[in-house]
Amino acid sequence: MTHRKRARGLPSRARGIALIEALVGVLIFAFGVIGLVGLQVAMTRAQGTAQYRADAAYLSSQLTGLMWADRTKLESYNTSNCAGYDPCKYWGDKVTQTLPGGTAQVAATQADGVVSVTVTWTTSAEGTHSHVLTTSIR
Repeated sequence: MTHRKRARGLPSRARGIALIEALVGVLIFAFGVIGLVGLQVAMTRAQGTAQYRADAAYLSSQLTGLMWADRTKLESYNTSNCAGYDPCKYWGDKVTQTLPGGTAQVAATQADGVVSVTVTWTTSAEGTHSHVLTTSIR
C-alpha cells in the first residue's frame, strides 16, 4: 500500500489555497484591464466628437470672416444663393468634406446685417449635431 506524503505542516484541506488565490488575482487583473479598455474607447469617442465640434465652429467663423470681407454682397451667402456664388460654394464644399454628413444653412440680410450660420453633421455613434453662429455684420 502506497501512501502519499503530506506537505509538512499543512493540513490536507489547505493544499489548494494558493491556486485559488492566484486565480482570484488573475480575475481581478482581468476586470481591471477590461475597465481600462472601456475607458480608452470612451475617451476616443469623446475626442472625435470634440474634433467635429471644433471643426464646425472653425468653419462657421471662417464664413463669417468671408462675409466681413465681402459686406456688399452679404445676401449672396444665403443658402438659396450660395451655389451661384463661388466663395460661398467653396466654403459649402469644405463643410461637406470636413464633417461626416456635413451640411450648412446660411441666412443673411443686407438691411440689418444679421447673419445666422448653422452647420450640421451626423455620426453613426451619436446622431445629428448642429453648431449655430449668429452675428451682426455692418
